[in-house]
Amino acid sequence: MAERQLVVFDFDWSMADQDTDRWIFEVYAPDIRRRMEDLESSVQWTDLVAQSLREGHKIGMKREDIEHALKIIPYHPAMIRAVSNLKSRGKTTFLCLSNANSVFISTILKEKGLETLFEEVITNPAEWDASGLLKLRRRIDPEGPQHTCKVGCSPNMCKGEELDAFLARHGPAYERIVYVGDGSNDFCPVLHLRSHDIVCCRTFGGLPKRIARDGEKFGLKCQVKYWTGAWELEEIFDTL
Repeated sequence: MAERQLVVFDFDWSMADQDTDRWIFEVYAPDIRRRMEDLESSVQWTDLVAQSLREGHKIGMKREDIEHALKIIPYHPAMIRAVSNLKSRGKTTFLCLSNANSVFISTILKEKGLETLFEEVITNPAEWDASGLLKLRRRIDPEGPQHTCKVGCSPNMCKGEELDAFLARHGPAYERIVYVGDGSNDFCPVLHLRSHDIVCCRTFGGLPKRIARDGEKFGLKCQVKYWTGAWELEEIFDTL
């Protein structure tokens, strides 16, 4: 076992078994969920979720409704076991690197008893206002300096740059980094891993497709381990 190990988690469809942004509207406002589907190709995703939250607020979606939807989101018991057991053995630091938002993630982690799991949660900022509206904004302000990623990260965040910045803040270097992800926006940070690092790639989503199509072209160095259900990720974690 590595003496100093970092496990990096994406959140939607990686730690939780759903997409938080879409899930809350599937539970309470499927008409808004349908509009999101229609607008996804033309509106930046974080902006679209913020817009949808405002629409939901106007039709009476309350803070309690959103929190309830988050608390009942599909979340596999094996995932809780996997991360809890690995954390309890010591020597492993956990980082969350997600395009969801701070309120969604913190609400779910608290419900699952995992609020102290992560050293940092790097995501889009969100906060409740006095009226019960969840105000969401991009991590990278569209009016300010933008990231320079050429791999395909969305405008609100470059996960590769965020991973490098975390590593710079938390030196010395980790002996091993394990990245758990599923989406195409996880491809960039995976390219920052070394040959002895590991990506635990969920078999559905954009990440396995990007690895298959572009991994060699972009110089992917790390080991790739595939998983579908959380029980399989638990098996991988038991070997770390």
